[in-house]
Amino acid sequence: MAASLTHHPAFDVFGIAVHPSVLGALGVSLLLVGTARFAITRVEKDSRVAVAAETIVTLIERELAGIFDEDPRPFLPLLASLFLFLLVANLSAAIPGFLPPTEFLETAAALAFVVFAAVQIAGVRALGFGGYLRHFARPNALLLPFHIAAEITRTLSLAVRLFGNMMSHGLVLALVASIAGLLVPIPFLALGLLIGAVQAYIFTILAAVYIAAAISKPKGTAT
Repeated sequence: MAASLTHHPAFDVFGIAVHPSVLGALGVSLLLVGTARFAITRVEKDSRVAVAAETIVTLIERELAGIFDEDPRPFLPLLASLFLFLLVANLSAAIPGFLPPTEFLETAAALAFVVFAAVQIAGVRALGFGGYLRHFARPNALLLPFHIAAEITRTLSLAVRLFGNMMSHGLVLALVASIAGLLVPIPFLALGLLIGAVQAYIFTILAAVYIAAAISKPKGTAT
């Protein structure tokens, strides 16, 4: 896991450096897509698969319902996909020799950028281009630069929080394993799995909060 601190390419493709973070993210994505395709083919044949899928969707939708003032289902595919990717990516730290893609800053930054883009698109769709620009000037136009700066800094905060928590735990686990042997880090590994699940939840909830704030209409505006 300490290897996640380095940025040496895994190999070159036509002169383009392919980093371990790309391979890790691709592996997690293929696993999720494969699992989803398997679940789709089994839903009608196995009621247990249908119940499991419905439970996951219901739990995520219930969490989002407490954040959005309106129906959160239009944003469910994005936020559920984001949560599942982060959860599987973070928990992949338990696989020996596998570097979780979230231990790399570029992966965390890419995910944060996805959230940033989703917030802007959702805001423009909900309020219109002019209405969304006025959204930054509420309640006073003098606050416009501060709102823009906050939009950028909270995106950076998303990336740094995820990267910092995952990378630091990986580094600590690698150091303990090198000093004390392989059995001692087991409690640290269990703690890391818990941290990974919590970080996936926090990242997704913050993304939902940012989107909900972007599409919220001023008080007194007709819906």
